[in-house]
Amino acid sequence: MTASARDMQRHKEEIKETIRRGPFSDDWDSLGGYEIPDWYGEGKFGIFIHWGVYSVPAFENEWYPRNMYRKDSKAYHHHLKTYGSLDEFGYKDFIPQFQAPSFDAEEWAALFKRAGANFVVPVAEHHDGFAMYDCPFTDWNSCKMGPKRDVIGELSEAVRRRFMTFGVSSHRAENWWFYNGGRDISSDIEDSDYVGLYGPAQRSLGRIDTPAPLFQPSQSFLDDWLVRTCHLIDRYGPQLVYFDWWIEQPAFQPYLRRLAAYYYNRAAEWDLGVVINYKFNAFKEGTAVYDMERGLLEQIQPRVWQTCTSVSETAWCHIEGHVYKSPERIIGDLVDVVSKNGVLLLNVGPKADGTIPEEERSILLSIGDWLGRNGEAIYGTRPWTVFGEGPTKIVSGTFNDTKRSSFTYEDIRFTTRGTTLYVIVLGRPENGRIEIRSLAENSHLYPGRIASVILLGCEQKIQWRREAGGLILTLPEEEANIFGLSFRITGEEDQ
Repeated sequence: MTASARDMQRHKEEIKETIRRGPFSDDWDSLGGYEIPDWYGEGKFGIFIHWGVYSVPAFENEWYPRNMYRKDSKAYHHHLKTYGSLDEFGYKDFIPQFQAPSFDAEEWAALFKRAGANFVVPVAEHHDGFAMYDCPFTDWNSCKMGPKRDVIGELSEAVRRRFMTFGVSSHRAENWWFYNGGRDISSDIEDSDYVGLYGPAQRSLGRIDTPAPLFQPSQSFLDDWLVRTCHLIDRYGPQLVYFDWWIEQPAFQPYLRRLAAYYYNRAAEWDLGVVINYKFNAFKEGTAVYDMERGLLEQIQPRVWQTCTSVSETAWCHIEGHVYKSPERIIGDLVDVVSKNGVLLLNVGPKADGTIPEEERSILLSIGDWLGRNGEAIYGTRPWTVFGEGPTKIVSGTFNDTKRSSFTYEDIRFTTRGTTLYVIVLGRPENGRIEIRSLAENSHLYPGRIASVILLGCEQKIQWRREAGGLILTLPEEEANIFGLSFRITGEEDQ
């Protein structure tokens, strides 16, 4: 047995022992005892970071490493024209260009804090197989190549110094097949010297443009996935581990249970609450936190859930020619998600040199300014009886984050803290007048009497009256036509 094989076996035994000690065992019934920690359910807003070697070509999206090997794809033709043939210049050849001279973890963390984030989740390893941390199971990592720095380690320290919670994201599962386009053309994928980066490149079942591989992952690949993930947990102590799709494949099921039991048991030893994010049906409901990629939901959910989306409309990593969302659109999504018992994980994509684009900095600072005034209606709140009212229809489901119309001043969302009700207006009030139909006189939703209505961030008293058609608010002139105003409503029984 080689030294690396002995090391892998030792880690597997340590994982088994940690699961054996409990309190969680690797079965769904036991994992059903998992509880979502308060820091997450009350924190509401986190920052996601897609940054890696794929930030160097900055073309199309973070799937460039796959698409550049898919013959006749847009990325393939761009690569041939820009860098030359794939047997002479493959994805590995971008690594020396990934020097990241301007990367400053402290600067990033300070920006995320100003944005109002309560947790930060960088991608530790994407589908491309290049680890952004000190991983002992591969030489293809940021400590030995590229920037030659422990990116995850530096970020974990900077984030925690600012009293934010640190998490990591793992997309390694897809490395099983990610580079398989290179099997059908002349490319460096076939060179065994690079298997540590390119992985199995398992051929697809049918068309090359489908990710469904011919075979499920092998035991050795799955063992490696489990050991790497557990090592990542132990080394950096993240309180959130986000998994991308494809772990829902049948072969992963027993490994997911072992991973969850190991992580939850380690968290019990640390006396810290932790979160696993999953998509689709990878985990049994109630054993982790469901994440909907680039999507919203129509109704309040009984369990805390998450949506992950990006400041841009398409790519998650930095690319040239991004189409960015407006801060108002992102804030609208944040409020809508929170009103339905959700959490928003908002992605940014730094440039290859380690700088965060000015457009993205501006978006984050605008969100931070809004939360600085209105955060009382977001942080630590819970859903009300109904999530809100208004004419704008939410298009429910994944990859629908750009399909809703813009919210209007008639679109209103509710949150609560104890007996206090918060009202958030998702547009700009017309003529300084707001009507809240759900709070009409004799409304069954709010049968008690209203004692006070306070506009957050405003020292002036608000004129209000309760009529049969709704609660009518009249704003001071200087507050009229401001986006996203929030109101604190208190009942007489609370006075």
